[in-house]
Amino acid sequence: MIRKIATILTWFGIDLSTFLRSAKGVIPFMRDKAAFKKQAQHAGHDFPIKGLWLCLSDRYLENGTATGHYFHQDLLVARRVFENKPEVHVDVGSSVKGFVAHVAVFRPIKVLDIRSQKSRVKNIEFIQADMMQSLRQELVECCDSLSCLHALEHFGLGRYGDPVNHDGHLRGLENLYRALKPNGKFYLSVPIGKQRVEFNAHRVFDVAYLLEIFKGKYRVDCFSYVDDLGELHENAELTSSWVGENFGCVWGCGIFELTKQK
Repeated sequence: MIRKIATILTWFGIDLSTFLRSAKGVIPFMRDKAAFKKQAQHAGHDFPIKGLWLCLSDRYLENGTATGHYFHQDLLVARRVFENKPEVHVDVGSSVKGFVAHVAVFRPIKVLDIRSQKSRVKNIEFIQADMMQSLRQELVECCDSLSCLHALEHFGLGRYGDPVNHDGHLRGLENLYRALKPNGKFYLSVPIGKQRVEFNAHRVFDVAYLLEIFKGKYRVDCFSYVDDLGELHENAELTSSWVGENFGCVWGCGIFELTKQK
């Protein structure tokens, strides 16, 4: 029951776990503030308290987050782009503050997204485009390296203002295929587990379903995944037993490195 309530609250932007940690931190905050003010009476007035900015839950958190879908996929694929040194790399819908920022450190990157972006950042070119619509001619075979990380599962669910389309992921995959040059590299990550839609957040894909879609279009060069505990398993073998069980994942992240066939 508590999990269900917590899930419903997140729909409205309320994180129950953060709220509870913050509540727990109120008394330590008051104790620390009183101690700081007492010390300030004897230490001068170089840094007077002029306002409050409460960080009540931070004392109960670990030193950053080094697990999870985005942490592992962003680092892994950015490393692979660096190693492969493509002529032109285009990204569709991936995290700008994560993967895109990693890549922009060492090379230019073009970013396609249905949403607008007003910021101007060195090495990043933002292009607004709906990958479920007919692909613009200038985007056909526009790159030899392409990424779409934790984005395809949202296509057609209306979450980001896109039109609702039950087969939005298939339209997106077709346009991604057309955007990539023959023999080009395609890095794709999506949630994996028992196939379903959790509306209107995302789809979850069965690994066997994806492999069937790739047939005749891509060669699978490498498969890695992040398990339900947030840990990375790099270069996993695509054996029938593991594929059939979605590598034991209910809510995992499959990371594919593919090469477009002619």
